[in-house]
Amino acid sequence: MSDNYYELLGAEKTATDAELKKAFRKKAQEYHPDKPGGDEKKFKAVNEAYSVLSDKQKRQQYDAYGKAGTQGGGGGFNGGGFDFGGGAQGFEFDMGDIFSQFGGFGGGQRQRRGNDISTTTTITFKESVFGAEKEFELVKNNVCSECEGTGAHNKKTKTCHDCNGNGRVSRVQNTIMGQIQREVECPTCQGRGQIPEENCHSCKGDGVVRSKEKVRVKIPAGIEDGQQLRMSGKGEALATGQPGDLYILVRVAQDKKFQKEGKDLFTKTTISLSEAALGVSKKISTIDGAITIKVPAGASTGKQLRIKEQGVQITENRRGDMYVELVIDVPGKITREQKKILEELQKAGL
Repeated sequence: MSDNYYELLGAEKTATDAELKKAFRKKAQEYHPDKPGGDEKKFKAVNEAYSVLSDKQKRQQYDAYGKAGTQGGGGGFNGGGFDFGGGAQGFEFDMGDIFSQFGGFGGGQRQRRGNDISTTTTITFKESVFGAEKEFELVKNNVCSECEGTGAHNKKTKTCHDCNGNGRVSRVQNTIMGQIQREVECPTCQGRGQIPEENCHSCKGDGVVRSKEKVRVKIPAGIEDGQQLRMSGKGEALATGQPGDLYILVRVAQDKKFQKEGKDLFTKTTISLSEAALGVSKKISTIDGAITIKVPAGASTGKQLRIKEQGVQITENRRGDMYVELVIDVPGKITREQKKILEELQKAGL
């Protein structure tokens, strides 16, 4: 068997990370001891090869000095503890599952991230039409202003004694493939490589404190009831890593006069029989205020009149429309005089 890591994986020296990963999966499946024709020795060898070549720094050392450049580097593949006996019978070997379990054999560092948080706000119907700005006061973990997240009194730190300032330490982990040695974030310094000489008096060395923060959010015009807005980085903070996100559930108060469908508004107005027959100038309410519209003669119940540019704000200079549905008021009781007039109209064919 070749000692050349690239030859073991069946990959070129110029192979990309994705090509190396693909080659490794193919070889690992081919040599897995539980597969027909599998070979435990070759299986361990390809794992060792990939554990080096998948790490950028180790790959550079290997390309320059061969195996000698990777000795003592930590995080290499460790075959100890594997059990390929009868207990693994019927095991479906899926390298994708294995990669997802421990983040790749190279032990790449994952970015820590704070928790997401959520809140709810209620806006008026008019605010949903034109948009609005809202301010919230949230109680959450924020970076300590006194130590600026260092956790140290007067920001004075020293080298972490556990990782010697590297921020990473080697650990042996038990996996479905046995024991694997990999680098993980140093739990003492949380990956910073530095620890406080004396803990911050405000955050007690945590780097974050529970405090109030005012957040302003711009709610877009046309938002619907139940929609959610996301503010990146406005969630829980961490001393090291990225803050989480803030999710805002928007509730829109109902309006007795108006309804909204997309960019358009809808309302109703009532007219009398005579107004429907003869036409009328009618004063109605819009979201902007009162205006007068002209109802044409011969209008019928259900007819919609379109009023341009009285709907939802789309851009600074553009709006949707408003539609006014006509409802003809048919009186339940009429006077004798009214009845006589209607009978005359009926005789006239109206």
